[in-house]
Amino acid sequence: MPDYGRYKFFTSHYGTIAIRYNIIIRMANNLDGNNILMANLNLDTIDMKLLAALQKNGRVTNVDLAAKVGLTAPPCLRRMRALEESGIIRSYHADVDSVSLGYTITVFAMVSLKSQAEEDLRIFEEHVASIPEIRECHMLNGEIDFILKIVSKDLQAFQELLTSQLTSAPNVTSVKTSLTIRTTKDDPGVPIEL
Repeated sequence: MPDYGRYKFFTSHYGTIAIRYNIIIRMANNLDGNNILMANLNLDTIDMKLLAALQKNGRVTNVDLAAKVGLTAPPCLRRMRALEESGIIRSYHADVDSVSLGYTITVFAMVSLKSQAEEDLRIFEEHVASIPEIRECHMLNGEIDFILKIVSKDLQAFQELLTSQLTSAPNVTSVKTSLTIRTTKDDPGVPIEL
């Protein structure tokens, strides 16, 4: 059994259950047979307020965050750490202005592959992960296998990326692209109901 810190493990016919504080984590096997943790937090109103506030401003101080949700700083920090450890809060990052950094073009590319065998999918995903201009990659159900969000400094740079790194990639059948004209909504995260 892997060591996950101060978790207490219980075994039942449903699998292994780990309990830490008020976090319940179920051990499951992914398709490769490796153990993965699936978190199911008993989120209350304060947790939801914390998530909403952090989703709006990840740089808020713990003292200010605690005041917003009606806690003192120590329990607020404990809750934040529990949300981080459970994987609900995955990271903190800055939302940079792409145009200010010279990335004036955003393109969505719909990619179809010759084979959808797991190994071929993995090879394509690793290839895409190695290209910094590809900011998002989503596998789809249906006619198109993947949709990619790509940023580029100009059309010439995008065309170079398209022809030298994307359409020529192994197993790629076709790539259809759409250039964005403007972005009217770009909200991070998910809607949080309070």
